[in-house]
Amino acid sequence: MKRLLGAITAMLTLSFSANAQDYMSINYNFNKGELFELEQKSRSETYMTVNEVVQRTTRDYNNIISIEVTDVQPGRALLTFRYKELKFNFNAKNQNIFVDAKVSKPDEPFQEGLKKLLNQPFTVELQSTGIITKVDGLDNLLDNAAAAFSSLKKDEQEAYKKLMKDQFGTDAFRSWLEQLLIMYPVHGIKTGTQWEESVPLRGGLVGRVDLYWNLQTWDSQTAKIGGTAKIQTDKVQTLTLEDDIKATAEISGSTSSNYLIARSSGLPSICVQTTEMNGNYTYKVNKAKRIKHDLKVPVKVVTNASYKIKQMK
Repeated sequence: MKRLLGAITAMLTLSFSANAQDYMSINYNFNKGELFELEQKSRSETYMTVNEVVQRTTRDYNNIISIEVTDVQPGRALLTFRYKELKFNFNAKNQNIFVDAKVSKPDEPFQEGLKKLLNQPFTVELQSTGIITKVDGLDNLLDNAAAAFSSLKKDEQEAYKKLMKDQFGTDAFRSWLEQLLIMYPVHGIKTGTQWEESVPLRGGLVGRVDLYWNLQTWDSQTAKIGGTAKIQTDKVQTLTLEDDIKATAEISGSTSSNYLIARSSGLPSICVQTTEMNGNYTYKVNKAKRIKHDLKVPVKVVTNASYKIKQMK
């Protein structure tokens, strides 16, 4: 009888150990003073058909951002971001703006504006699950950078300020970061586990983003995670587009992501994302813009992006 009980106990112990090994716990885990470097490469193409004429806008980003862990508290960390390299190419309506913030180009105000962002700190408060609770200091940096536009005409100043805010402002940055960083569940997960979160759609459009992830494989150091995002705008909210055009947007789409995660920090070592959105803007009547009646404008947006994050110290 004792032998039988001993055998059963051993079997239960082995079974429990095997089951425990099937699960892993993952979150964002930092130590004060750690330093990471994020490399971003992305290209976004927007196609809008206005009165049967297709308008194409492209935006290319090649940025390097340092991320320093400046404070760690139970359940959260304060990360200080600095742009180390900032290259941006904007092409629309036969206008091309290419800027490399490290290169002086006095005849291009936008370049001078972005130059003022280099090496300037702003902070992100990140919970250990990946929820961003605050982005602080970035809009102040943009306000200071806008001094580069002070010699321009008022309408040109406003156009440059809007372009900078749309691309690099707090809402745009937070929306981008929320779709780059995985939000982890508080419980352990195993291969095949799926989970989800929802966040507002920020940075110009109004709506929501439903985020879904699944654990594909993992080992002691890394985890491979697949992700999708469903994007849906609020079709009744009025927006202000370029050239001060008022419009509503009925646009939907999805993002497909593949992550290689460093389990030590929870950050993605590599992330590759593809986004496609389709729908319509409805331009509202505006006599000043010669819009005599509500005008439906089909729109398509395709974005391909890749990211690398490596620990520097």
